[in-house]
Amino acid sequence: MGRAIEGNIVDVASGRIFPGRVVHENGLITRVEPISGTFSGFSLPGFLDAHIHIDSSLLCPSRFAEAVVPHGTTAVITDPHEIANVLGIAGISLLREDAATVPLRVYFTAPSCVPATSFETSGASLGPADVLALLRERGVVALGEVMNYRGAVAADPVVMAKIRAANRAGKPIDGHCPMLTGEDLRRYVALGISTEHECTSAAEALEKHALGMRILVREGSVAKNLAALAPFAKEHDFCLVSDDMFAPDLIEGHLDRSLARAVSLGIDPIRAVRAVTMTPAEHYRLPLGVIEPGRMADVVKVRDLSGFSVEEVYIGGRRVAEGGRPAFSARPAPGGYPITVTPRVSGDFAVPAQGRSVTVRVIDLIRDEIVTGSETATLKVMGGRVIPDRERDILPVSVVNRYRDAPVMTGFVRGFGLKKGAIASSIAHDSHNLIVVGADPEDMAGAVNTLIRESGGLCYTAGETSLLLPLPIAGLMSAESPNDVCARLSLLHAKTREAGCGLDRPFMTMSFLSLLVIPHLKIGDRGLFDVDAGRFVDPVLPRSG
Repeated sequence: MGRAIEGNIVDVASGRIFPGRVVHENGLITRVEPISGTFSGFSLPGFLDAHIHIDSSLLCPSRFAEAVVPHGTTAVITDPHEIANVLGIAGISLLREDAATVPLRVYFTAPSCVPATSFETSGASLGPADVLALLRERGVVALGEVMNYRGAVAADPVVMAKIRAANRAGKPIDGHCPMLTGEDLRRYVALGISTEHECTSAAEALEKHALGMRILVREGSVAKNLAALAPFAKEHDFCLVSDDMFAPDLIEGHLDRSLARAVSLGIDPIRAVRAVTMTPAEHYRLPLGVIEPGRMADVVKVRDLSGFSVEEVYIGGRRVAEGGRPAFSARPAPGGYPITVTPRVSGDFAVPAQGRSVTVRVIDLIRDEIVTGSETATLKVMGGRVIPDRERDILPVSVVNRYRDAPVMTGFVRGFGLKKGAIASSIAHDSHNLIVVGADPEDMAGAVNTLIRESGGLCYTAGETSLLLPLPIAGLMSAESPNDVCARLSLLHAKTREAGCGLDRPFMTMSFLSLLVIPHLKIGDRGLFDVDAGRFVDPVLPRSG
């Protein structure tokens, strides 16, 4: 005789809601029985985030589970390409081993783009044979997002070999093709690439959906596309995902908060719930997502279908969270992966130029997007160096190769607002070199050198003052509790606000400035990169005439 979970069961397939009993045994649902009685709240299938990078949350998988399970998340599909870019297969193994110690169901994709492009330096490379081996492992459910969409459209041999590996393994292929349209998009989809999480408009989503792609609507810490895609989501089934979400946001809410946001935008509650249950489970062929016999006994009890306040969480029939607290504890192993490059000096961050003034390219931040603008500005030149303009909020942004000694690459960015000091991070998508934005080159050097000395983290430096959130696991993650990580990050954010920065998440925003597969202007360890043209450009424009 199995055990049971009783409540108002929501059948996400039909939309029917009825008082019932979920009987389970050995982690599986064996029967669902209608019963008489009155219950408060609703019993939903456990929430599944179909596209998230745990290794960009600041938390190792077991600590990540402590943060998200109380919010109803019972399963995630994570693409571990962040740590794979740093440590390769060994990094993926580290994540899988840690994830196996907690109740959260953590499924993996095999990273398709390590490195993400040929235009940057990473710490590792995964070839087609590595990808095929990963795809054959249990718990690896898909080929990770094919970010090299230009290579895919052009039939790059390495990209094509990885796609063939996924087809050979019988696994879905995740996409990543921001703003791709027309014939190039059709070629991309024809390769069997079946999902897209980079849509930023309903029109873009409709075009990709019409070609057969499953649209993953992203609502993360920086990229928030749900409002823009709501017109699409009201009429079509979709998946609701996070992609990249920082620890402070996760402890406040995960998919539960995204569901509430979806309903507030006019999306039908049952359709919204399907987006984190049945729809992703069916796409990735997982025995989850519906409360019915044969599926995993993962159940979330919520107070209502508007705010989605989570009261109890069950995984495999076992209660794993109640009242916003996990009923399990993580015991992760500490990290220890040194950064061994040579410390830097202030002159390393200069942009050389001649004359009295020059026109420079400027990376322009766009609110709630990881897409950046590409603008120009005129800056003064003194002593053979371009002088940033704090008053117009045009500051230097530099990337330092963390894997070997190489020249520092510097460009300019607008939108951070720093009036003093510098912020630096060893999280710099996707190769995770060191990235720094600052109002003073001495402070930029100081912040970078702190990261080198401490083997990675997030740092604010102003003069003799330096504040650090250590990230000893590959320079990406902490083994500390979610609350401790958030407390340290809160102190960093307070310092950046004091320094004039008005961004809510300046470190996460900065981390995407080096993502060379997202339009329009980015910077990597080899220079300033025009994503639309697919080439490096000089930060200083040539003089006309």
